[in-house]
Amino acid sequence: MIAWALLLHFYQPPTQTHDVLVKVAEESYRPLIAVLRAHENARVAVNLQGVLTELLLEHGLGDVVGGLRELAEMGRVEFVGSGKFHPILPLIPEAERKRQIAENARTNRAALGRAWNPRGFFPPEMCYSRDILGAVHAAGHEWLIVSGVACPVEWPVDVVCRVPVNGAQLRVLFRDDIRSNRISFKETNPEGFLDDLGRVGEGKDAYVVTAMDAETYGHHIRDWEREFLGATLSLLAGEAAAGSPRVGMVFPSELMELFPDGPVVEPHASSWSTSLDDLAAHNPFPLWKAPGNRVHELQWEYVDHCLDLVAVARRYATTPEAKEFAGAAYERLGPALHSCQFWWASRRPMWSIPMIYRGFLLLNQVATYAAHAVAIGEASEPVKREARWRLAAANETRLELERELIGSRAP
Repeated sequence: MIAWALLLHFYQPPTQTHDVLVKVAEESYRPLIAVLRAHENARVAVNLQGVLTELLLEHGLGDVVGGLRELAEMGRVEFVGSGKFHPILPLIPEAERKRQIAENARTNRAALGRAWNPRGFFPPEMCYSRDILGAVHAAGHEWLIVSGVACPVEWPVDVVCRVPVNGAQLRVLFRDDIRSNRISFKETNPEGFLDDLGRVGEGKDAYVVTAMDAETYGHHIRDWEREFLGATLSLLAGEAAAGSPRVGMVFPSELMELFPDGPVVEPHASSWSTSLDDLAAHNPFPLWKAPGNRVHELQWEYVDHCLDLVAVARRYATTPEAKEFAGAAYERLGPALHSCQFWWASRRPMWSIPMIYRGFLLLNQVATYAAHAVAIGEASEPVKREARWRLAAANETRLELERELIGSRAP
């Protein structure tokens, strides 16, 4: 039989507006929860980004969080870990990786209680490099999911590959990019999808992993949660009742028990938006840090200034007021690292000056608060002078970024 594991990624950025959040909840999240409630055979991994958990609770949409918790308690959902504010984990320092993973767990544990027990890990945008493994493993995860384009060996359908880390191993699941995208872009239907799955493994036990944005269902594609996911679950239930199941839905974590260990591999640095051409061009994260993209260069240059200023502020903030501003800068650094500002600057084809600038304003706040903390603290004059130079350099980067945005045209 074919084991089908599905992962749904629930996320909205910290800059999202109330109206859009309500619209997404109404069109996608609530209908999805209803479909999963209606089908006893549903088994779905859910990445609920911690920033979205907080947004839903703060905007009066806590029933979505409660619904997902109830589905986990019913045995129909398993949660996976991630970074709270949806950062591109390979592109931020190790300390920030660990903080984002820990804060994501803390936020979701508070909201979901005992239902929060993640064995697996979803890197935001499936952005993977070997650099993230230490933080993922240290947080207690047993496996992580990466894009199929990252697979460096013959495509695994009956074994689970492993990656070495800290003298141990993490299991790694490769997303079937082709089948996932067929669902995401409405290029299949329930019957065709199951017929296709039935041919995997050539008659032997095998597995397929698909993953996509939860918002695909209902928000991006109207009624898709019912027309595809609900209808597919009904077909699976009918086949099982008739005693002729070809496909069974399982949690990704169950694949570790259903299939033996495969080879130890070194996945390619990549994302779920990375193409083979991107890999050949040494461009693993094309939508977030692409060579030759001047806006990306300036954004990450400004991030570096912020990271340096925050580190100095936290080290030298000794007075109460300085500690207050250093703490505020550090607290805002997490949401300021969210991925959307870079995605909207990719020009592939995404381009939105308002979304780029909203993200930049968070970073600007971080730099301003951190610089103020150093200025009013008890650091030596040479330290304060270096912080002023760093802020001046950040301001030059800001001005150049603004010039790029002002003079740009949509692709």
